[in-house]
Amino acid sequence: MTEQIPLSALELAVVVEGGDAGTAIESSVRVAQHIEELGYRRIWLAEHHNMEHIASSATAVLIGHVAGRTKTIRVGSGGVMLPNHTPLIVAEQFGTLETLYPGRIDLGLGRAPGTDQLTAMALRKNNMHAAFQFPDDVKELQQFLSGDNVDSKVRAFPGEGLDIPIWILGSSTDSAHLAARLGLPYAFASHFAPAQFRAAVSIYKREFRPSEHLNEPYVMACVNVIGADTDEEAEFLSSSLYRMFIGILTDQRQPLQPPNPSLALAWSPEVQQAVNNMTACTFVG
Repeated sequence: MTEQIPLSALELAVVVEGGDAGTAIESSVRVAQHIEELGYRRIWLAEHHNMEHIASSATAVLIGHVAGRTKTIRVGSGGVMLPNHTPLIVAEQFGTLETLYPGRIDLGLGRAPGTDQLTAMALRKNNMHAAFQFPDDVKELQQFLSGDNVDSKVRAFPGEGLDIPIWILGSSTDSAHLAARLGLPYAFASHFAPAQFRAAVSIYKREFRPSEHLNEPYVMACVNVIGADTDEEAEFLSSSLYRMFIGILTDQRQPLQPPNPSLALAWSPEVQQAVNNMTACTFVG
């Protein structure tokens, strides 16, 4: 008997050519509604800043909007970039979401800024070393959400005592050590940084310590999937994805372009090789 692997989706609220932030967010809602009907387990919303053609900057707001337009699917963050926020604020925001949509909210946490360094400075002001405090911030956030925080002078309302699953997100091996040490589920960004995927998962499984949250390692891999009725159509559609990655690498970002395979290949061998490396975990067919 084949094991059934749960399927989930990551949504960035990407603006397509001819659209705007409003249409991108509405498209995210339609994606969530569609995969809910297909039996997907969850949909996560990303956090990105200073990106004109991505509408997922206010992650908690988007999660609430999508959860309000769906019925059963879990909705969460993929992820909240914790160094951009204080643990108390995140506990209150996600405590509010869990109160509104009980049993449906996930909290994925990452340490990257989700943007460029100049924007990170605008987000973090005088705390540009916040990424180094990520392990401590995760523990502080866990404390705010714990029922054991009842005697603290600083408490999260709503949030305290609520069962909100926390995931550690990563695109390198650093996060694998932390997820294993804390006994938390681990999600890896192999959709754009696949190089260290196998090494990170190996570290996570080898070093995992059971916790009150999880008895054994649990890994979610994020990959790019382009599916269609035929291989040829899927290859045609995938050109939009590859053109998006080319735009990121060459700093020529545009709204998501319609498929056009010839334009996706009109770049130097170096750029093409970099794109191939970034998209090694991409399945088209």
